[in-house]
Amino acid sequence: MYAVVGCSECSALWVVSGRPETTQCPRCGQRRKHAKRRKFVETDDEAHAREVRASMLANRQGHGDDFAELDSFAEMDRQIEESGVDDETYLEASGIDSDAVAAAGDRAERGATSGSSRKETVLTALRQLDSPTEDEVVSYAAERGVPADYAEKTLAKLVRAGEATESRGTYRLL
Repeated sequence: MYAVVGCSECSALWVVSGRPETTQCPRCGQRRKHAKRRKFVETDDEAHAREVRASMLANRQGHGDDFAELDSFAEMDRQIEESGVDDETYLEASGIDSDAVAAAGDRAERGATSGSSRKETVLTALRQLDSPTEDEVVSYAAERGVPADYAEKTLAKLVRAGEATESRGTYRLL
């Protein structure tokens, strides 16, 4: 259930989903029981509630006739989808191989979900190496494709953040 409700303090209008116990005005912050709020329309269709709110706002500003000439939000969304250029066509027209872009996106998603981020590689080095020094962590990370300068900066950040300690050249996670 969706309802277009109004604030008695500042006259703001917004759409409320469901039947919450209280609602808070997004403009002035006044909190009030939902049952006490004035409901201009109640509907099961969110798009219809949005249309009613938009129409009310247009009428308030003297643009009700202009709003009436517009298509519905759903129709305008459909027109936008039909009129635009899809990603593949755009990339090809720009001289970029769309298949290579898709493959790179797949590789990035696989890497992100497998936990193989650069920071995670440095953290894994600290967990797995016995009494790791900066050189050992940098070497471990480099073997896994992490640049040395990134590994060094990450170690320093971990120490500053209190996530790791460094004593006599040896690092340890806290």
